[in-house]
Amino acid sequence: MSKNDKQFVQEITPMEVDFAQWYTDTILKTDLVDYSPVKGFMVIKPYGYALWENIQSFLDKRFKETGHKNCYFPLLIPESLLTKEAEHVQGFAPEVAWVTHGGNKELEERLCIRPTSETIICSMYSKWLKSYRDLPYLYNQWCSVVRWEKSTRPFLRTSEFLWQEGHTLHETYDEAEKETIQMLNIYKEMCENLLAIPVVTGQKTENEKFAGAEYTYTIEALMHDGKALQSGTSHFLGQHFTKAFDIKYADREGKLAFPYHTSWGASTRLIGGLIMTHGDNRGLVLPPRVAPTQVVIIPIAAQKGNVMEKVDEIYKLLKARGVKVEVDDRANYSAGYKFNDWEMKGVPIRIEIGPKDIENNQASLFRRDLLTKGSVSLNNIEEEVINLLDDIHNTLLNKARKMYEEKTSTVTNYDEFKEVIEAKPGFVKAMWCGETECEKKIKEDTNATIRCMPFEQEHLGDTCFCCGKKAKKMVLIAKAY
Repeated sequence: MSKNDKQFVQEITPMEVDFAQWYTDTILKTDLVDYSPVKGFMVIKPYGYALWENIQSFLDKRFKETGHKNCYFPLLIPESLLTKEAEHVQGFAPEVAWVTHGGNKELEERLCIRPTSETIICSMYSKWLKSYRDLPYLYNQWCSVVRWEKSTRPFLRTSEFLWQEGHTLHETYDEAEKETIQMLNIYKEMCENLLAIPVVTGQKTENEKFAGAEYTYTIEALMHDGKALQSGTSHFLGQHFTKAFDIKYADREGKLAFPYHTSWGASTRLIGGLIMTHGDNRGLVLPPRVAPTQVVIIPIAAQKGNVMEKVDEIYKLLKARGVKVEVDDRANYSAGYKFNDWEMKGVPIRIEIGPKDIENNQASLFRRDLLTKGSVSLNNIEEEVINLLDDIHNTLLNKARKMYEEKTSTVTNYDEFKEVIEAKPGFVKAMWCGETECEKKIKEDTNATIRCMPFEQEHLGDTCFCCGKKAKKMVLIAKAY
């Protein structure tokens, strides 16, 4: 960190010194969250919630464009429903929070606070579905879930988090398979086109798949510190739940049949990924399309001449073009304090304008991603700003792609892998035999996991890097959040 950076802001721990503390400092100092009285539960403050609203808006629009409708199911699930699908309940049992009393009266049956909603939703689908003419069911809900985590960190892993969960039923295997891929691609589109985060798409291993799924697809992103973040999943559930919950319908031949089932979800952990992909030692660096404020205008010597008149004019021009813009005319703070404050909050563009600027028919324009400042003519300032917002998005996406490439290694044997996973944190590509024993060994020895079997396969050799047996797939391995 340079001398100027040290003088600029001292309240955020440099990420090179302590990445975990840098993350905590950043989310607290930029007013994204606060800790609640209940350990592991976070309060999302307005600036943080605005990020979630923008993610939610993007996804909700895409869901509706692909025929999905929103609905809502109860928070509480009877224990008898949760235990209907054995693999599912076993997968979630350690994280379930239970309600045992209603008022002062002990309940006849325990109720779990939903860790996910497959069971309650399937119980309703079994009541509703009658005929093939009713299919497909393309439903989604926006809600919170509770998973009682031992170790928590705001956004990344909290005992309660916000998410959406889609649950669909289909007449055929192929239709359900097509749905899982479609929704995974929407998550990828959201990460790259809204958050400027490049992701890898692939399939989870048998050991890492969702409890009760036939298979799970995932998008995996890479953070500044070389750790992976699972950023969205789409599950092909086959007929596991539909048979367990007796969801049947009259097919085209008049016979009873079980539909094919999918579920898919993305959560507020995306905000953690956003911070750890783009942030720097000054705080947040927000891609323009997800930023709650895209442009802040700071008047210089606001009381002189017609500065505020010109500021108001620029504000209206940008607002009319759909730019999310704010004016910081707080009289009790210096310009330097305001610069610091908005840079820490990651606002993509700062416009500074004072009497001399107006005389020269220009304004100063600062871009947060590159920390550079230049002058722009007032004649076409709105066009300049709009073009710059797109450029900032692309610059951040390309920078993140470069980081991903630089932090990705290839190994061919186990000794090499163990050395690389410690010395060069990031993704490791390797050929794998497909055996669970090798997967368990990797985790036990290094605490790294197979993040996915990428859809885009590469042939790196014929043998498994771990055991030397015949290789079946290239996998991506990393330590993860």
